[in-house]
Amino acid sequence: MIERLLAAPPIVLAPGGGAFMDPETRALIRKRAISVWLRCPLPLLLRRVQGRTHRPLLNAGDPAEILQRLSEERSPLYAQADIIVDGSEDTPHVTMTHVRDALASYRPPKRVTVALSASQYDVVIGDRLIGCAGAILAPLLAHPRVVIVTDRNVAELHLPELQASLSESGITSSSVIVAPGEQSKSVSGWQTVVEAILAQNIDRQTTVIALGGGVIGDLAGFAAATTLRGLPFVQIPTTLLAQVDSSVGGKTGINAPQGKNLIGAFHQPIAVLADTGVLKTLPGREIRAGYAEIVKAGLIADEPFYTWCEQEVEHILSGAEAPLVEAIERAIRFKAGVVGRDERETQPNDGRALLNLGHTFAHALEAETGYGGALLHGEAVAVGLVLATHLSAALGLCPQEDTSRVAAHLAKAGLPTSIAKLPAENLINHMSRDKKMRGGKIHFVLTRGIGKAFTMPDVPEQAVLDTLLANGAI
Repeated sequence: MIERLLAAPPIVLAPGGGAFMDPETRALIRKRAISVWLRCPLPLLLRRVQGRTHRPLLNAGDPAEILQRLSEERSPLYAQADIIVDGSEDTPHVTMTHVRDALASYRPPKRVTVALSASQYDVVIGDRLIGCAGAILAPLLAHPRVVIVTDRNVAELHLPELQASLSESGITSSSVIVAPGEQSKSVSGWQTVVEAILAQNIDRQTTVIALGGGVIGDLAGFAAATTLRGLPFVQIPTTLLAQVDSSVGGKTGINAPQGKNLIGAFHQPIAVLADTGVLKTLPGREIRAGYAEIVKAGLIADEPFYTWCEQEVEHILSGAEAPLVEAIERAIRFKAGVVGRDERETQPNDGRALLNLGHTFAHALEAETGYGGALLHGEAVAVGLVLATHLSAALGLCPQEDTSRVAAHLAKAGLPTSIAKLPAENLINHMSRDKKMRGGKIHFVLTRGIGKAFTMPDVPEQAVLDTLLANGAI
């Protein structure tokens, strides 16, 4: 009956309270309708039903006890509704106004599906997703129990809201809080997280949630991949860079003394929640760093998107909702397509390796500056994109003017575009230890023009050195 009604023209449907308890009905409503829960405190509900005899459920005993039991059973599932409106002593007309206003302001989150060979998952993009994370995740969890891995800074800002949302949907949570920064993304940091997770007496149906930026996503993801030979995993990235890049695709890992991300595993999440609202808590420098990864998507294979970014850069970085959400969605959609075609980066040429555009240079710069606050990852990527374009032009692969175009775009975004007097020989040595080495040779991602990236082995070392020296290295 409900399926037939929802297939008809738009209506207001008020099913019985038990209808939403059925998993198939909830899934159908989620797919075809906007659900609203009129949430009322128990004392108010009790006053409303006193003296009424037409409710069979309440005639079987003490109404207060029955309502309490029903609330405990049903509230976690009712909390999966798209909109929650709190009831009060107000008249039905006032409540109707609250519902109408909530519907008018409701913006369903966008979804990008990452389709893999053996599975798929959604990246959900929208405002205030942390506050409704429980409703989004509850249908996906094998068991309503999670361990949240986060850092001290993010925990203070977002952990209470996430735990409250999970609890409202009947999901039990505990947390593991680490120090912020790259120092936690180490063998000892990984060991600390794994031991803390195991101390919770978890089982293989317990889900690990990464709440934080790229460091937390990589660290928590690798802990999930290696604990009990693999735990379900959810990404809730809280930086722009993590939302558009590291949270999507299943690469997890930690750093080694020899270099960045040299210890790791492919471990795909079951969901990614990109809450655009949390970006308002970030300093401008972090937003700019994330923007470099958005630009990278256009440079690799989408010239119209790159041109759109050039035109919209100021609006995106100012936090204007529409262009920011569009930039995030387009960057994620691009990466999802690449990952779907080459999940484990096994294609001998191009494929997922294209996502490393600028990263061979970037990782060398990060290694030389000590992976600290002096140079953020996105800032290193920005410099790397300029260097990769310069090297491509020097080899006669792309127009010379592409280098100045890319540099001008990134400079307009407030990003660095040259090397800050670092030793070229040291940078070359770092590149020789990069995980993108194949057969003892560095494979660079270069371009034949904006939106035309490709992988290239056997790049002459002298050409790389010349590029470094021409762009600020010493």
